[in-house]
Amino acid sequence: MAANNGPSSRPLSPTSLKRSIGTVLLTLYGLGTILGAGIYVLIGEVARVAGPAMPAAFLLAGFIAAFSALSYAELSGRLPKSAGEAAYIQAAFNWPVAAGVMGWAVIATGVVSSATLVRGFIGYLDVFVSLPSALVMTLLVIGLGMLAAWGIAESMWAAAVITMIETFGLIAVCFVARDSLASWPDRWPEMLPALDLAAWTGVLLGAFIAFYAFIGFEDMVNVAEEVIAPERTLPLAIVAALVLSTALYLLVAVVATLALPTAVLSDSDAPMAAIIQSRGYSPTIIALVGLFAVINGALIQLVMASRVLYGLGKQGLVWPLLARVHAGRRTPVVATALIALAVLVFALALPIGRLARLTSFIALAVFLAVNLSLIVVKRHAGSAPVFTVPTFVPVVGAVLSAGMLLLQLVPLIEFGVD
Repeated sequence: MAANNGPSSRPLSPTSLKRSIGTVLLTLYGLGTILGAGIYVLIGEVARVAGPAMPAAFLLAGFIAAFSALSYAELSGRLPKSAGEAAYIQAAFNWPVAAGVMGWAVIATGVVSSATLVRGFIGYLDVFVSLPSALVMTLLVIGLGMLAAWGIAESMWAAAVITMIETFGLIAVCFVARDSLASWPDRWPEMLPALDLAAWTGVLLGAFIAFYAFIGFEDMVNVAEEVIAPERTLPLAIVAALVLSTALYLLVAVVATLALPTAVLSDSDAPMAAIIQSRGYSPTIIALVGLFAVINGALIQLVMASRVLYGLGKQGLVWPLLARVHAGRRTPVVATALIALAVLVFALALPIGRLARLTSFIALAVFLAVNLSLIVVKRHAGSAPVFTVPTFVPVVGAVLSAGMLLLQLVPLIEFGVD
């Protein structure tokens, strides 16, 4: 009887997700999650505490993030599953409750982050036109939800195009202010922190802020079941996305430091626009790029959260209905619809405020758990996967994540996040 039912009569089925994501597309997806909208305001926050040593702060932040990213790279090769973090916890500790909690924590970061970006969309849109906020947010979430449900390839290509626009915006800022690079031979020593406590305190606090510009690589593992040859593709794409984002951040940090005084950068709510304006150009184009960046971030977070929810359902950790896949589109439409609804509720009900800080706190807790999981998995694993890292990598990653969590508990500074 089941054989006589076509897709039109049975649109939902427990079929697998469609594998259509290659290395380039996944790298662009990861780059988009890392870049986000935060870098367009984050430069000023880092400059406020690190001063001219801002590039050193970004470099240190990338170094710290690299340990957790490498742990994710190995685990994604060993266990290429949706709801990756939950799968890692389950494989390491065989504790379904902890795995379920981890999955929900990752979903929470995606929902809150996407809702925050949806609210941020209003600010960028107001540069061009003023419309009722509730209407704009509702239409935006519906549109993003429909795109995510339409197909992973379509969502990925949309995210990839916007990621290239984001990247172009940052490169354009560097190009417009390229004249500042002429002062590099004379000024590069001031970008190196002095050998005293005050200077390094500023760099460390700057790295603490800049670290949140690197959050995003962890989202890549949650589309694992839609990736072609995930054992090879996932580790390569994670490393590539982190290297590219670090190089771009460092370039932007150097140009920003040379182009404007630190006080001007730190006082500006839109430092990228300030750099553009200082060279006699209109900041409108950067505002438009920021608009695209917000849309991209919200879409990527929605896709990620829906895949984690699907993965939890597939692993039997939540309602099985959430693991149902549309037979034609081969996307988790039930999970996607539920996540989109949650994003809309949060966006309509809550101010941006400290939601981003909560997102970052949860992300660090997840990083700590993932690093600990890899330590255990490496001790008991059988055959080696394609990509491996030395045991000291997750150990250092766990220590750094725990340290950043402790800093989070002490309200030393206000900061922007990715």
